[in-house]
Formats: sequence, C-alpha cells, structure tokens
Amino acid sequence: MDWYQTVFELIDMRSFSNLWFWIALAVFWSTASHWVLGLPWDLVLRAHRKGGQPQVDVNDLARINTNRILMISQISGLWLMMFASFSLTSLAVLGFVYKVELAQAIFLLSLPMSVVGLLSVKAAKQINAAALEGEELYHRLAKHRFWVQFIGMFSIFVTSLWGMYQNFLYSPLG
Repeated sequence: MDWYQTVFELIDMRSFSNLWFWIALAVFWSTASHWVLGLPWDLVLRAHRKGGQPQVDVNDLARINTNRILMISQISGLWLMMFASFSLTSLAVLGFVYKVELAQAIFLLSLPMSVVGLLSVKAAKQINAAALEGEELYHRLAKHRFWVQFIGMFSIFVTSLWGMYQNFLYSPLG
C-alpha cells in the first residue's frame, strides 16, 4: 500500500461511509447544544443554581450576544439569507440531482443549522424585547436549547437514514 492510497483512504470523499463524517456530525451538534446563543450551558446552569456572579455573567453575556445577533441580522440579514439560500440550493442540486455525496453530507449539516440560526434570531429578539434576566432568561434559554437539541436529534436521525441508504445503494456488496 503506497502513501497516496493511505492518505486518500483517510480523507475519503464518500462522506457517509467515513468515520470522520460521523465524528464531525456528533461534535457539530453537541457544540451547538452546548453554546446556547453564545452562552455556555454550564454557566447558565451554575447561574440558575447558585446566583451571584455567574448570574451577573449570564445576564451580561446574554445582553451582549443578543445585541450582536440582532445587529448582524439587521445590517446583513438580507445578504445572509440570499447567500444561505443560494448555498443550500446549490448543495441540494449538486447532492441530490448530480449525486455528489459530499454535497449531500454538507446539505444535511447546513439545512438544520440554518433553521437553528433562524431560531436564534427569534430568541434574541424575544430576549431583547422583554429585557429578560434571571429566571425568565434561564427559561427562554432552556426552551431554545430544547429546540436546538430536538432539531439536532432529528437531523442526526435523517442523516443516518440517508447515509445507510447511500451505503447500501453504492456498496460493493449491493
């Protein structure tokens, strides 16, 4: 076995049969559910349980991150939506019309994360409009985290079903 063959086996462009894709998928969604609107979830739990300085930190970080999300959505939201729509459409066409497996994998990662992005903007608007702090803020962040985790579980389920289908369809045994 030569060096090039070893490298190309490690970096396989067939995403659904590659272990690295599944590791990246798990890390992707665990990171998304840990960082809720840019706040680490362990800090939110600590603030909820103990109060004090962690509570002040959560309130400040929530205000900073929601203002940042809202500023980005107001200034460049239209351009981001156009770019995201173009990218998702391109990935869908490349992946599901032209059967490019890497494009399918990136699409199955990007589409649910774009929904999470829209939910994040919605949550930031609600937190900012009501100037949520303390228990109301924790409740809103927990609700947002629940939906991020739900979308993540559904995404992993759909991706795994599609990946198994692709592996059975294009496997050497099939």
